[in-house]
Amino acid sequence: MSVSHGSAGGAISPGANADKVSDVVLTARGLRRDFGGFVAVNNVDLDVRHAKIHALIGPNGAGKTTVFNLLTKFLQPSSGTITLLGEDITRTDPAKVARMGLVRSFQISAVFPHLSVLDNVRVALQRPHHLSTQFWLPMGALDQLNDRAMQLIESVGLQDARNRLAADLSYGRKRVLEIATTLALEPKVLLLDEPMAGMGHEDVHHVSDLIRDVARDRAVLMVEHNLKVVADLCDQVTVLQRGEILTSGDYRTVSRDERVRVAYMGTEHE
Repeated sequence: MSVSHGSAGGAISPGANADKVSDVVLTARGLRRDFGGFVAVNNVDLDVRHAKIHALIGPNGAGKTTVFNLLTKFLQPSSGTITLLGEDITRTDPAKVARMGLVRSFQISAVFPHLSVLDNVRVALQRPHHLSTQFWLPMGALDQLNDRAMQLIESVGLQDARNRLAADLSYGRKRVLEIATTLALEPKVLLLDEPMAGMGHEDVHHVSDLIRDVARDRAVLMVEHNLKVVADLCDQVTVLQRGEILTSGDYRTVSRDERVRVAYMGTEHE
């Protein structure tokens, strides 16, 4: 988030507001989703910024995954608008949204278990390299993707496992491989749905470092229940309760909000 510097007399420099707005890459305004008579998400506003990590937290049933599904167009909003990189995507189909650079992971690892680590990444690379529809090409045609695939594999620390089947990886390393396959799609905004779920301490530390590195040149929006991770990693935190935003700010601010402590964090969090 850009920082504004006041001029004499406390006035804000003319370009400060423009700079602040320009780094917003994903926006939701008045987002609502009804399921029959049940309102799952109501009047949600979000601003996700370039090179920042934004957490969406809240108790079970708060509407976090529904918000993700709305942003990525797996669900259509009942009302409200969604803007990606300045373009209204409220009624855009999911495939086009993904091609525009909005890419998500899921709570359950979504790798191909009977392919090697290298082949999983090569499969993901086919779309940005326009090979995904050229099914008549021989397998050797994918060799042109090897250098980029290895760059991605090395960037997430899986080079020692490049020829292992994904099924043989630990749970944590499967999630790391999934991040590598999402990065292969060249996202401008990366949505991570509970990336630390089910991980041991060592894997959590590794994936946290990986997400921090990934966010250097793209926006990251993540749903995460591990509040220690959120506190350490995230620049902005939005708290949902019963489908509505309870509060938003940095972790220090939201964790001191009594409503948040009662609704989600518990009184042990100071």
